Amino acid sequence: MMRLGRAALRWGRGGIHTAVPRRGAEVQVGGESGGIAEILMNRPHARNSLGKVFVDELFSALEQLRFDEKVRVVVFKSKVKGVFCAGADLKEREKMDDAEVGHFVKRLRNLMDEIAALPVPTIAAIDGYALGGGLELALACDLRVAASSAKMGLIETTRGLLPGAGGTQRLPRCVGVGLAKELIFTGRQIDGQEAFSMGLVNHTVPQNEEGDAAYQRALTLAKEILPQAPIAVKMGKLAINRGIEVDIASGMAIEGMCYAQNIPTRDRQEGMAAFREKRPPQFIGK
Repeated sequence: MMRLGRAALRWGRGGIHTAVPRRGAEVQVGGESGGIAEILMNRPHARNSLGKVFVDELFSALEQLRFDEKVRVVVFKSKVKGVFCAGADLKEREKMDDAEVGHFVKRLRNLMDEIAALPVPTIAAIDGYALGGGLELALACDLRVAASSAKMGLIETTRGLLPGAGGTQRLPRCVGVGLAKELIFTGRQIDGQEAFSMGLVNHTVPQNEEGDAAYQRALTLAKEILPQAPIAVKMGKLAINRGIEVDIASGMAIEGMCYAQNIPTRDRQEGMAAFREKRPPQFIGK
């Protein structure tokens, strides 16, 4: 069974309670309701671009949530209206020498890998622009919800770059190799409806007056996941993520190992009992 550490957050009635974030924090951890944690991106002056401080704080937020047994779903959202994440902070990047650029891009790649490796399901709520590294961040999440008016694109080739934080690997897994090449080669931006038709996002919704339609739909999706057996969900995520990296025979072996870890859980016994007694199961994540 996956070994989880002590809870990193304080929990109270209705959800996650964290210490008051320091003034000017670019990334905060919050909660809408019990079991759903939120990573809130708040760098308005730079449209949530991936600067050094922003990236450091994202790493800290992930570390805060990784071993918390009460967290069952994580939603990534922006507190900046009209933008999810605008990608790399090119003003910072301009001041780096070649070696520094290489080191920082490697750090961005590690960040996206850390997002992908969170043991619980993750959902990106894309209510505005998700460009370059911003789209790569969304691609590192398990699920994506976008407002129909949102704009997405791996636009690096328009800046003399190429996706360097996992986009060349994760985008083809969503939309297929041909479409991924077209989007990367052209640097084209697409809206939420186009992204949905390509399979880039799971859901698209019309934007509302508050500018948070994707976030609201992401919460609805998170609440569908919340009642399910936490260990079974985690093992399902692990089996999928590891299985797609190997041939089908190896993938089946990985699935078998994940299933074996779920067999001795109390939740599996509860699921069987609830079915027998014709009642909703009460899973506890053990």
